[in-house]
Amino acid sequence: MTITRWPKTERPREKLLHRGADSLSDAELLAIFIRTGSRGRTAVDIARDLLGHYDGSLGRLLNAERRELLDHTGLGPAKYALLQAAVEMGRRYEEEALQSADLLNNPKQAGKFLLRQLRNQAQELFSVIYLDNNHRYLKYEVLFTGTLNSATVHPREVVIAALRHKAAALIVAHNHPSGVAEPSLADEQITTRLRKALELVEVRLLDHLIIGNGQVFSFSERGML
Repeated sequence: MTITRWPKTERPREKLLHRGADSLSDAELLAIFIRTGSRGRTAVDIARDLLGHYDGSLGRLLNAERRELLDHTGLGPAKYALLQAAVEMGRRYEEEALQSADLLNNPKQAGKFLLRQLRNQAQELFSVIYLDNNHRYLKYEVLFTGTLNSATVHPREVVIAALRHKAAALIVAHNHPSGVAEPSLADEQITTRLRKALELVEVRLLDHLIIGNGQVFSFSERGML
């Protein structure tokens, strides 16, 4: 049965309009972007199959390589483009909210933003939020990309980037692909090295966040910075 023959209250698009987007399952949300099914399969069926391939993780699916996603029946370049546009729109929405926040007094805002950026990544990424004298957002960027187990972070490159963006303060972050948001000894050591290197150019390190699977560890909140 095609989706158009479902009861109106059960069709993803109509359900969203009447009950709100938060009433939809991940598969139903995904189906809205997939839009049409294939022979004998609805858009919801395709969405469920895709999510199943990624162990039910919407984040892993959306972060998958283009070639990998296009290998699935029911997805083509146009639908892939729609999904990527939706991801980028969400990223820009979060970035805009970050621009109006006082990140020194509202560290959870930064954690929320970085959680969206770094969770479900297959590789370890080291990223930086650059802030001005009033701790307002200037820019976000990923500086280093590592392997599944480690990222090589060079304090000198972080200092150079801070000066290039004319930042007065930084919040740095990296993800643990294992999903466990607890610092290793190496994480503690690089945090100390970064803080000391930045102090030499009068740039303050406000926090180092570790992003796990839905969890954020803050060095500042734990008194480790």
